[in-house]
Amino acid sequence: MRMRMPGGEKYMQVKAQVDLHELHTICTSGNCPNIGECWAAGTATFMILGEICTRSCKFCAVKTGRPLPVDEDEPYRLVESIRAMGIRHAVITSVDRDDLPDKGAGFWARTIRVLKEELPHLTLETLIPDFDAVPELVEMVIEAAPEVVSHNLETVERLTPSIRSRAKYRTSLKVVDQVAASPLTSKSGIMLGLGEGEDDVLQTMDDLRGIGCEVLTIGQYLQPSMAHMPVVEYVHPDRFEHLREQAIHRGFREVESSPLVRSSYHAEKHVRNHSK
Repeated sequence: MRMRMPGGEKYMQVKAQVDLHELHTICTSGNCPNIGECWAAGTATFMILGEICTRSCKFCAVKTGRPLPVDEDEPYRLVESIRAMGIRHAVITSVDRDDLPDKGAGFWARTIRVLKEELPHLTLETLIPDFDAVPELVEMVIEAAPEVVSHNLETVERLTPSIRSRAKYRTSLKVVDQVAASPLTSKSGIMLGLGEGEDDVLQTMDDLRGIGCEVLTIGQYLQPSMAHMPVVEYVHPDRFEHLREQAIHRGFREVESSPLVRSSYHAEKHVRNHSK
């Protein structure tokens, strides 16, 4: 597995804007292997609500602990950064904020509305937490009307209890189900190489298609540090292609499946081809 080292003029421009406006990205916090490619193309996945997560999933490189208070100016700094970078499609994600009464859903909705008001030509993908699948909280994001709402299952049901700290497989399915029932594009993703079998993955696909999920991403899990879950298997690219074909056969509208795929990889395609 090889990826381009970060660098180049466009990469430095993106980095400068992120640093200038004191923003967080999952590209850096999550040690994403595609940071060189995406930032060089002028795209980045911004992370709101700080950089400290209240959960401690065994696959994730984001910091865990007690988050700082919510920064009410963050949406406006995000606007300025996106405007300066000339981005037409942005992906926004966040840490989990189980410390907040609404788990951050209200701030999510406000951020989306600010971006839509200040940058009317911008399209948005939101990669949201599960909000414990409280319908009223998920609905706050849906009503703010981003083009795509994504929530990752991360792994198959059998492995979820050993990999995710608080999140549950069926809870995540409820979130995707609620999004799929809305006019917005629904999306989810999983990682391979954690010990799942073929039947596990196909069942996950069936579970997602059964509730109407439209877009699926499948990528290779890479261990962020020695303290995280070890890689059980490095999956051959041919198997990723096989699973892509299986997903298309099941009716997913868009499928990204290869070792270096991450949730926001080629995310702009999922809006451009939107036909729901």
